Amino acid sequence: MSCEIFILLSITRTYTCTTVVPAAQPWTEGEHVGKREELVSKLRGTPEGLPSVEEVRAMLASDPELKCVVCYARISFDGRVKDAHGVEDQHRDMTETARRFGWLVVYRYTDNDKSASKENIVRDDFEQLLADLAAGTTPDGYPIHGVMAVNDDRLYRRPSDWERYLKAFTTQDGRVYHDSNGIQDLYAEGFEIKGLLGVAMSLSETRKKERRSRNSHRSRAIRGQSVAAWRPFGWEDDKVSLRPDEAEAIRQAVKDVIAGASISEITRRWKEAGFITSRGNAFQYQTVKQVLVNARLCGYREIKGELVRDGDDQPIVGEWEPIITPKEWFAVTAKIRERGRGTGMPRGGLVHKYLLTGILRCGHVLEDGTVCNNKMIGIKANDWLKYQQAYMCKKTVDGGCNKTYKRGDKTDKAIEELVIAKLERDAASKAQDVPDWDKADALERAVRSRNELERRWHDDEDTDIDDETFFRNLPVLERRIKELRADQRAHEALKAEAEEAKEDVRNSWGSKTLTQKREAIKKVLSAVIAVPGGKGNKTFDPDLLKPVWRTSE
Repeated sequence: MSCEIFILLSITRTYTCTTVVPAAQPWTEGEHVGKREELVSKLRGTPEGLPSVEEVRAMLASDPELKCVVCYARISFDGRVKDAHGVEDQHRDMTETARRFGWLVVYRYTDNDKSASKENIVRDDFEQLLADLAAGTTPDGYPIHGVMAVNDDRLYRRPSDWERYLKAFTTQDGRVYHDSNGIQDLYAEGFEIKGLLGVAMSLSETRKKERRSRNSHRSRAIRGQSVAAWRPFGWEDDKVSLRPDEAEAIRQAVKDVIAGASISEITRRWKEAGFITSRGNAFQYQTVKQVLVNARLCGYREIKGELVRDGDDQPIVGEWEPIITPKEWFAVTAKIRERGRGTGMPRGGLVHKYLLTGILRCGHVLEDGTVCNNKMIGIKANDWLKYQQAYMCKKTVDGGCNKTYKRGDKTDKAIEELVIAKLERDAASKAQDVPDWDKADALERAVRSRNELERRWHDDEDTDIDDETFFRNLPVLERRIKELRADQRAHEALKAEAEEAKEDVRNSWGSKTLTQKREAIKKVLSAVIAVPGGKGNKTFDPDLLKPVWRTSE
């Protein structure tokens, strides 16, 4: 053996002995996401310190027994900590096993936090492994003589994946495969059937676990126990007691949304306050919406959008401390669904910077005797003026007349005073108690009829209810119950709005956001006609602002 080849073999043996992934270190909540991705990236591709392709080929020429293997690691759920310790441990074990066999690990494939049993999940590294096996080399050109996995279910859990893997693996002869059962001969007669049996058993076990998990989830929900995998925002790690600052932020957000604030405003407010999700991520529109429509806020439990109810059809109350009342929860969910046309999604409308943009309309009389009536826009006032904003009619090229200009601060104040006075008058009439929901008996009868239908269907001695009769009548009752419950939720939202109307309108006005104020103004005003004040620097005259009240309110 030449001196060069001896040195290369020494490098190989040293590499396989020392390339062990270090143990995971504890990470802080703010660091764990970035560190996890960094670690997973290191667990992919060609390991550090590996000899070059040319050097490895020289080693193979001098040592025909040497095997270049690739390692595949996968885990379905990365755990609550999300530190990639599962795939890290798998690669450490496979590296140690390769060292014992004298094999050279030339590439690592890692699919972290990805299921192998769900059809809609794409495992990128598994797909890359199949392509590389068919090509015969890794992306960097190293030959592939075998595959390692800690267990075969890391590689495949569905028959189609097993067949694809076996086909790619056997495109070349003489490859080795190693898992928890030792070295397996995938070329042996009947091994394909054996693999399919293993996949079938794995699928069966997976479905049993899923069924047990669903049953356990519902049983715990019926007992009112928390089933959240993560600490819900607003609660402590025990998922029962409240985290004061987060709970107060939710209470205020619910109150503001009911009063007209947008979820985008709540999202921005939470970001500015430094709040993050329990998983350590910044809040986005969707995550804020999910927090606000979660029945957990008022102590209730939901499964797939339906409240979990007891034998008397009453919502199950959980063991955790509620943040808001059920009445407030019904109101905020109704408000969010109403804005998103039933979806809770943002409509994508403009976010205005000035209070009366689009509400003020130009009252200038044109030469033909008609009124301009174009929507006025808010603008930044000139620096030498005492006020910061103004409203003006659009330029003629934009369809306006450019004849009406109003000082912004005094215009806002004048209209706000008019609106507050109107809201106070409305509140006096709306603040009366909303009567109790008058369809409770109808809902009770519908639920009782459904329960009786199910009882008779299960009763073998009752021959009047056969399968056809049962399945013909059940949807009718279910639809009736669903409609009544929707009506009940709408009634609860109405009661919450009535309670809101009892609050001091004037004192609460100052704490409203710009969006809330605009919504309140548009509820009582169709428009405000701004009549020009004439030429020259005139004193502001509020009488030149003509409100057009909504008569349907």
